[in-house]
Amino acid sequence: MKIWTEADHQTDALTGHTVAVIGYGSQGRAHARNMRDSGQDVVIGARRDGQSWRKAQADGFRVAEPVQAAAESGLVALLTPDMAQPQVYGQIEASLKAGSALLFAHGFNIHFGCISPRADIDVIMVAPKGPGDLVRRQYEEGRGVPCLRAVAQDASGQAGARALSYAHAIGGTRGGVIDTSFAEETETDLFGEQVVLCGGTAELVIQGFETLVEAGYQPEVAYFECLHELKLIVDLLHEGGMAKMYEFISDTAAFGDLTRGPRIIDASTRQRMREVLGEIQAGEFARDWILENQAGLPRHRALMRARTGHDIEKVGKALRGRMSWLNPRPDTAAAAASADKPADKPAEKAA
Repeated sequence: MKIWTEADHQTDALTGHTVAVIGYGSQGRAHARNMRDSGQDVVIGARRDGQSWRKAQADGFRVAEPVQAAAESGLVALLTPDMAQPQVYGQIEASLKAGSALLFAHGFNIHFGCISPRADIDVIMVAPKGPGDLVRRQYEEGRGVPCLRAVAQDASGQAGARALSYAHAIGGTRGGVIDTSFAEETETDLFGEQVVLCGGTAELVIQGFETLVEAGYQPEVAYFECLHELKLIVDLLHEGGMAKMYEFISDTAAFGDLTRGPRIIDASTRQRMREVLGEIQAGEFARDWILENQAGLPRHRALMRARTGHDIEKVGKALRGRMSWLNPRPDTAAAAASADKPADKPAEKAA
């Protein structure tokens, strides 16, 4: 497997091109700021006088409505939420220059056919494996978050090079860039979210909490054991994999892990994982999510109310209120906010 690094980026395929970033949320803001600091000409596409428009202006960017931003750019990064992207693409499609590039940070809409791009443009993806805040922070510290790169359509003959230059400009080549496909990125991303990172973890935490409380243990103690201490384990896994976790947990914990863990997550769990993966691959989840949005999110909102209203959330809120390290003092928070203002950092001034 080839991992592309800074040494592999010999020619900047974005030279002479303006990059339009449409969507100024977590990823959009980080990408735009990193690219500007890398010397790239960036324009933000946003709804006039909306929250994103004002925020981008406050950050020192030139801002235009999406159609105008797309018309003047050689690469358009469409970084709005997944369900908003088809509508935004419909608005800017006629404005895209022939031979320009349309970039995504997630392959959902291309892979599932929600967007069918014009044949005369490149369709590429650069997906950082971390949230926007981390992408920005690592860049400022001289490091970078690893990225995935994919090409769905190469109209110019330069699609791969453009994607690598974009990844380089946001700091991705510092962490390493791995080639993938829109299908692989989309399906593995959805699987990870549903089965392990979000769905599987949240459900495991709740079921563990409820089991202890049902057995008569104090909810506060159950919260600490099933949710609070999870961060300690995840940090060890993140920093050094399974080996570091086993190095730092007790022998008692390791023996319990090795002998009891497989009884909780077993072959039947693996079979249900396969079923979920099959639904993703067949487009069943995508259809479900698209129809849910079209209906106004009734099931999503009901499930979210039930989840956030769970007893573990009530207990956790009270306990976290006593964890001073989770809430910086007002003077500290104010200092951090001031340090993030564009005027305080020469590198943050408009290009």
